[in-house]
Amino acid sequence: MTGFTYLILFLLIIALAAIVPQALRKYHIPHVISLLLVGMAIGPNAMDLIGLLATHFARGYPVPQMLATIDGIGMLGLIFLMALAGMEVDLGIVRREKKAVCYLSLLTFALPAAAGYFVYAFFCPDDYVGKLLYASLFASHSVGVVFAVIRELQIAQTRFGVAVLASTVITDIASLILLAVCVQLKRHQTPGQLASISIFDHIPASALGGAFLPIFLAVILLYILLSFCLVPRLGTLLLGRIQPGDETQITFFLLVVLIVVFVGELIGVSVVVGAFVAGMGLSRVRAVQHDERALHRRLERIGYGLIIPFLFISIGMQSDLRVLWSGDGNFAIVSLTVIGLVGSKMFSGWLAMRLAGFGNDKSICAGLMTVPQLSATLAAAAVGRELGILNAQFFNAIIVLSVLTTLPAPVLVKLFILRRNIQFTHVDEDIGNISKHAGGEDLL
Repeated sequence: MTGFTYLILFLLIIALAAIVPQALRKYHIPHVISLLLVGMAIGPNAMDLIGLLATHFARGYPVPQMLATIDGIGMLGLIFLMALAGMEVDLGIVRREKKAVCYLSLLTFALPAAAGYFVYAFFCPDDYVGKLLYASLFASHSVGVVFAVIRELQIAQTRFGVAVLASTVITDIASLILLAVCVQLKRHQTPGQLASISIFDHIPASALGGAFLPIFLAVILLYILLSFCLVPRLGTLLLGRIQPGDETQITFFLLVVLIVVFVGELIGVSVVVGAFVAGMGLSRVRAVQHDERALHRRLERIGYGLIIPFLFISIGMQSDLRVLWSGDGNFAIVSLTVIGLVGSKMFSGWLAMRLAGFGNDKSICAGLMTVPQLSATLAAAAVGRELGILNAQFFNAIIVLSVLTTLPAPVLVKLFILRRNIQFTHVDEDIGNISKHAGGEDLL
């Protein structure tokens, strides 16, 4: 019965993941948003098709185990997605666009983080850890959504795409580091509440005194730097001895990524950061670059065709739209949270791109792309609720925020680009035009 149950479960999910995005494409709804809608529709907070499956086709088979299976595959999809995103970032191009990347990274982190800090402080002025957590939630981006939209628009290798993607990842890494600090502070206040393999959970803050946070931050930064240096060597050692085109390359690729992710978990670093850093490191391995990135293309087919859809479906299944009209949440908290985040993200993204020399239309697009709050935000909010940092009202506000920002923003970006007929030229062509425009892009 177990095998038959999984067959029906996968058949249901794969069928919906294949049909629904194609049906919604004519309405300019991005593929990732279609998958989120599928998850929201079949999840326990809506039609509960998983529960119906367990009731009528797999009697006695526990629904939580089915949901855990989908979440587990979704976690692998997150690792796959972030590793592929890391492989897309060309450090040479990032250096050429360092002005836009620096402005976007700095402003889209600092301004939203300040907005989140003061929104939480308006309601709970004495909760220092809660204010830092809300600042982290506001500062984070949805790298998965941004990368998926950039990939669908085929602008990953343009000046605009590189600047937005690179700054989004840098900002997300900074926000996750801030989240790690909040978690460690709360864990030391209430030890044993959250299961983790992080070694810092077993080191009392009092043992290191005031040096705990500097040491913790230094360890995280050292982990990122060592990953950049050692992952290419490890990848060369494992992948360099395999013949190009051998499917074993994919196995060893995943092995390297999972090793980096596991080491990150040991020091309290999110899998998002670990997988992305691993992808960036592996992109410098000659075996990966061989034959015009043939291995990368095979990984994309496996990821986007099978594993990554489970990520967005599982996230959609966790979204409870009933909080939009329930009376449990505080309207003022929800309103200030949504207004504060959308306003700070739009303004900081627009301002950064204008300062970097981009035109008004592309600056508005950049602001819109920084608005979605999804996987990292929901995961951080869930951790905050489990640790008792966020109460039910603030947690519901974050869920509402994720729904209201994730669904419309990518659609608006796509429609805005189509209506304004914005053109994104390839990086090589843009570089050739830099001298003509004195470092600025055409004012589209």
